Amino acid sequence: MSILAWIVLGLIAGFIGSKVVNKTGEGIILDIVLGVVGAVVGGWLFRFFGSTGVTGLNLWSMLVAIIGAVVVLVAYHAIRRVA
Repeated sequence: MSILAWIVLGLIAGFIGSKVVNKTGEGIILDIVLGVVGAVVGGWLFRFFGSTGVTGLNLWSMLVAIIGAVVVLVAYHAIRRVA
């Protein structure tokens, strides 16, 4: 995937993940960063459990990225709340 596709996937996944976790979003830049990190984390988690990770710009990859973004956002909020 190209860097532009990762940014688009990250933006969408981060935005949806932010809406799922806290209903407000974190801001466009943080949504993109957390979405891209979430896509990587989601791909790793899915491969760890024996499934296919991020394969391109498609619905399956979007689902994997959103689940990863939710995991990253929950961890982010837990760390931010403690600090």
